[in-house]
Amino acid sequence: MACPRNFTEVIDILKKSSTHQKVALAAAADDAALTALVEASEKGLVDYILFGNKEKILEMARKEKLKINPKTIEDIEDEHLACSAAVQAVAAGKADTLMKGSVHSDVYLRAVLDKEKGLRSGDVMSHIMIWEWLHMGRFIFVSDAALNMYPDIPTKVAIIENAVRAAHVFGIEEPKVALLCAVETVNPKMPATIDAAAITVMAQRKQIRVKCVIDGPLALDNALSEEAARTKGIVSPVAGKADILIAPDIEAGNILAKAYPFVSPGGEMAGVLVGARKPVIITSRADSAKSKLYSIAAAAFLAKGIS
Repeated sequence: MACPRNFTEVIDILKKSSTHQKVALAAAADDAALTALVEASEKGLVDYILFGNKEKILEMARKEKLKINPKTIEDIEDEHLACSAAVQAVAAGKADTLMKGSVHSDVYLRAVLDKEKGLRSGDVMSHIMIWEWLHMGRFIFVSDAALNMYPDIPTKVAIIENAVRAAHVFGIEEPKVALLCAVETVNPKMPATIDAAAITVMAQRKQIRVKCVIDGPLALDNALSEEAARTKGIVSPVAGKADILIAPDIEAGNILAKAYPFVSPGGEMAGVLVGARKPVIITSRADSAKSKLYSIAAAAFLAKGIS
């Protein structure tokens, strides 16, 4: 079973696939997103359709020296309408994956979550940030950094299950899940620690529907560092070995996920939304072209279910 250790290996596996995903880029006048999508196409990973202001898209392509076929562009000036059209193209099967361009996340997600025309599946949707942890030679999955603001226990369980399924696709047969809190002990005055302890017991009683090992509450240091766990006297199958980090709320998740490329020089990350009818790529407008390329690759990898 293939277990890619970095995004280069993910791309190499995708190149060997016989079919390509088609990506619908919403609000496509975005230099980093366009660069990433064209590069992914040139590598043979995906095809694409562009939704947005045609004149701006072509001008940006000229500026970045990108070869874009004008016939791939659906000319829509309004960013709200461009997002809706891209979502509807994916929902109708004209594209396989949705991608965010130069548009605020709330506008983009409003189209994704539209009850009539969006990509809801009936399941809880959640965001996963995939860190390329180069010095350890493996991936770390972080959730939820963009969608569920203050999840209750059932929602946290769904977020965990979404992340575990993604990790399974990446070849991690029994991912270790750390339920992050500010401390690693249960404190009645800190509700996140109560949630973490309850979910840990649920896992022990086989109430989690996917194959994984769960423990919490764990602080970030002892989730990732065996030395930190030993120093604090923590005995846990997850401590220091976590594959998946589950944040207590969107604020902690967003800060944690976005900090990674700045505190880990050379490290890259990908952002995808799972639990929808089709894969949804959601990155920050400030993310690099490389990060957006890796997000495209990660979404294509998850869509194919390659492992």
